[in-house]
Amino acid sequence: MRIITLTLLSFASLCLFMPPDASAQGVRYKWRDAEGNLHYSDSLPANAGKFGYDVISAQGVLMKRVEPAKSAEELAIANAAAAKQRSAQLEAEARARSDQQLLAGYPTETDLVQSHRQQLEMLQQTINSAQLGLQSQERSLADQLGVAADYERDGKPVPAKVSNEIGEMRTMIEGQHGVIARRKADLDKARARFATELDHYRALRNR
Repeated sequence: MRIITLTLLSFASLCLFMPPDASAQGVRYKWRDAEGNLHYSDSLPANAGKFGYDVISAQGVLMKRVEPAKSAEELAIANAAAAKQRSAQLEAEARARSDQQLLAGYPTETDLVQSHRQQLEMLQQTINSAQLGLQSQERSLADQLGVAADYERDGKPVPAKVSNEIGEMRTMIEGQHGVIARRKADLDKARARFATELDHYRALRNR
C-alpha cells in the first residue's frame, strides 16, 4: 500500500508540472504556412514563430496574436523607429520641463520683459566698451602715423620700432572691429530669441 501511495503521489506531481494541452484548455491555433494556406490546429508546427499565429478560444475569439519573427533588416528598421520615437519623447519632456521653469521663473510677463531688457542692456554695454577701446586704438594709430609722417617729411627713414608699432596697432584695430561685429550679431540674435520666447510665454500663459 505504501508503494502504491508513493507511486500515485509521484504521478500527481508529474501531472502538475506537465504543460497543459491546448485542446484541454479549449483554445486552438490559427496560422498560415509558407504558401499562405490557413490552418486551425490544437498544436503548432516548429516554424510557427517564423510566420506568426493567433491563439483563439473554442468560440473563435482572438485571445492573443503572435507577430511573425522579423528579419535583421526589419529589426534594424524597427529599432531605428523606436530610437527616433524615444528621442522625440525625450525632447518633448525636455520642452515641458523648460516651459515649467519659464513659468516658475517669471510669474508675470513684466518680469520676463524686464529680464530681457537687462540682458540686452548688458550686451549693449559690452559693445559700447569695445567701441571706446577701438576709438582709443585708432587715436594711438593716428599718433604713430603722424610720427612716421614727420620722419618722411624730414627725409629720414621711419624707425623699425615705429613701423612695427603701426603694424601691430592696425592688427589690433582689425581684430577689434571683428569683436564689435560679433557682439552686434549676438545682440541681434538675443533680440530675436527674446521675441520668440516672449511669444511662447504668452502662449503658455493663455493655455
